Amino acid sequence: MSSVSVWIKGARLRTLPLAIAPVVMGAGTAASDDKFNLGLVLLALLVALFLQIGVNYANDYSDGIRGTDANRVGPKRLTGGGLAEPKKVRNAAFICFGLAGVVGLLITVLTGQYWFIAVGLVCIIAAWFYTGGKKPYGYQGLGELVVFIFFGLVAVIGTDYIQTGGFNFVALIAGCISGCFATAVLLINNIRDIQTDKASGKKTLASRIGSKPALFLFDLLILVPFVLVAIIWALAPAVFIVNVLLILAIIILIIANTAKSPKEQILALALTSYLSLLFAFGFTWGLFTVIF
Repeated sequence: MSSVSVWIKGARLRTLPLAIAPVVMGAGTAASDDKFNLGLVLLALLVALFLQIGVNYANDYSDGIRGTDANRVGPKRLTGGGLAEPKKVRNAAFICFGLAGVVGLLITVLTGQYWFIAVGLVCIIAAWFYTGGKKPYGYQGLGELVVFIFFGLVAVIGTDYIQTGGFNFVALIAGCISGCFATAVLLINNIRDIQTDKASGKKTLASRIGSKPALFLFDLLILVPFVLVAIIWALAPAVFIVNVLLILAIIILIIANTAKSPKEQILALALTSYLSLLFAFGFTWGLFTVIF
């Protein structure tokens, strides 16, 4: 039996800010429309966390049984590192997806928006087939696009919608911002793993276009949110506070672009995840000033 600490490690806690950030931003966009609902936000947060942990276990399982993680750089994975039986890792993923589904059904009942069931199913399918199935899209260079959609647009707009019952432009901008940061995290992870991914046949976007073009795209993904947020200044001038985080963004860019080995990219990955969360809280605080 694997210890609890091993399973916690396998949940990849450093990725959880990517699940929290879009929900926080969706709370802020709803607040700017004077329709903030703490109960629904907390339920949305649970869905996001269960999905994130579920996809982490699912990736661990699928990459592990394919041998992709055999020579990876970074922390050992549960399956690839032999820390847990593959079947147990797969079941852990299914349990998390199931919990996300249960909470999602509760949100559906509370809001009366039964088409959310279809959205939830699509989210779970996308989570599994990132590295699962016979032709995982993560192995075809489509991971970044799907992450932008689901960890950005769907997560933020979805959180906003369950509170407001409609779509708004601010949520769209916030979704793009969240999507940029989430995509940047995946991209820097794949830049780090270019050599091992090529050896295992995993054709990520980074391995397809090369490290230099991938790093240029990473730089854009880090900086674009600071351009997009300027669109919101007229509505909530206080969101300007997020520009303080440009200091952290520049540090991340320096680390990523001067790294001499794959291991050095791990710090850039972790800092980008934290930048996403800090940006989300600053952005949401600025929007809350509209109603208080």
